Amino acid sequence: MISVKKSSALFACLFLAAAFCFAQTVPENEAADGPQAEVSIAFTERSIYYPGPDRPVPVTFTVTNPGPGPLRFKLADDRFFSLAFRARNTANRTLPESEEWIRRRSGASQIYFREITLEAGESYSFTENVKDYLSIPEPGLYLLECAFFPELRRLPDYSEPNLTSNRLTLEIKPEPAPAAAAGYLGGGTQTEGILQPQPLSPDQVVATVLAARQKSQWERFFLYLDLEAMLNDDPVRRRRFQAESESGRREMIENYKTELMQSRAENEISLVPADFQIERTSYTESEGTVTVIEWFDYISFRERKRFTYNLARRDNIWRINGYTVDNLGTE
Repeated sequence: MISVKKSSALFACLFLAAAFCFAQTVPENEAADGPQAEVSIAFTERSIYYPGPDRPVPVTFTVTNPGPGPLRFKLADDRFFSLAFRARNTANRTLPESEEWIRRRSGASQIYFREITLEAGESYSFTENVKDYLSIPEPGLYLLECAFFPELRRLPDYSEPNLTSNRLTLEIKPEPAPAAAAGYLGGGTQTEGILQPQPLSPDQVVATVLAARQKSQWERFFLYLDLEAMLNDDPVRRRRFQAESESGRREMIENYKTELMQSRAENEISLVPADFQIERTSYTESEGTVTVIEWFDYISFRERKRFTYNLARRDNIWRINGYTVDNLGTE
């Protein structure tokens, strides 16, 4: 039997070997006669990535002028004619192009572009979804890089001048299937296209909300959230909310929903947990508390937090009206 430490070391060696092969087989920068730019990529947000075309992998691409003089290059309106993402797995196998990439590359008849000038030290950035370029059908560990074509890309290969970015380690996780919540995702009936809340227990409500967030089912996620109460839990927002008209309050609630959907750091309830475990549930006739341990996976570590959800029951329906978070460190 191979020990855990030996298995980890063996896997690391295999991945480094694949990385070396990747470095030897991908084309080097071929823009010696073109603009001497620096290009780089970075994950737009710290998140968990899953297989399938409907699970985006947003990456921020940046081109920088490190020289003393101005830098000029062309940028296609359709980024497919300016960029090419490449990725290999630990077996040194190249990921295929996506159907979207093949369709748009073969269907375009004219390339529209604009010329951009960067002064010394300036940078230009934009965000692209890697899965628009590559098909990632299964979990795994991949080395990802991007080629930039300052004079546009008209051929399907890499024979035209291009600059190669840094490499990122992209980890694609298996689709989550939390057993604790699998039975609760059907906890809302649908009438004329609108989900209706059901009289679930407080722990079932929390499990439903977390499982819905894992699957980006926003309608179900908001079904058991008392957004008005959560807004009023913030003293600053409460004063503004109470001073607003009825229409102004509705607008504040819609803006708050948008903030949650954007997963901003201050709204930790909208972060995507890789796993969760309900630790404790207590409730009276009208109020309840559910404590949950939640794990969040990142590229090189796993973070653990304890969420304490407060709930209130109205018309026999439990809804979350507030929460607190305790950081429990990394694993």
